[in-house]
Amino acid sequence: MLSQATNVLHMHQKVTLMVNRYEVFADEGGEPGQLVAFVEQKRMAFKEQVTIYTDAGRSRVLAGFRARKVIDLGSGYDVTDGDGRSIGAFRKDFGRSLTNSTWHLDQAGAPTATGNERNAGLAILRRVWGLLPFVNNVPFPFRYHFDFTRDGRPVFSVDKKTWVRDHYLIRIVDPQVDRRVVIAQAVAVDALQSR
Repeated sequence: MLSQATNVLHMHQKVTLMVNRYEVFADEGGEPGQLVAFVEQKRMAFKEQVTIYTDAGRSRVLAGFRARKVIDLGSGYDVTDGDGRSIGAFRKDFGRSLTNSTWHLDQAGAPTATGNERNAGLAILRRVWGLLPFVNNVPFPFRYHFDFTRDGRPVFSVDKKTWVRDHYLIRIVDPQVDRRVVIAQAVAVDALQSR
């Protein structure tokens, strides 16, 4: 389990033919340290269900998230702990996401946190990129960043660190936010971005 003192995580994505693989590491002097979460998300799944493990051997479930509906652009995702108990939820705001990807994250006992792409111009460019013939099959070459806030105060951020490979730096500012929910949301920011 992640300690409450953990405030920086590194997330690396590896794309394979059938799954998106995510590894989340604790920070060790600005570099990835110990593996704290391992995720394999099936590509093109009919109903999204993602399990987050504590290690690459999948010996223990840390958390997971599951779509509430099979097909719904504004559908929510329930986040559960390793025993299947609810620990939070998130959803993409379809209307606002047409120009700037927007997510809403809920956790019991706290107001909703809202996450937006930091650079609105880059958000629009990313959408145009996806519409261009031939280019849309090339990975988007620019880094993008999400800031999650609650009542105007920062909660956490997800920053893409690299140009080509999908490496992210997750900075958790609010000590009350559940790290398992943050990891689930960070995976969703990448895995569900184009939906």
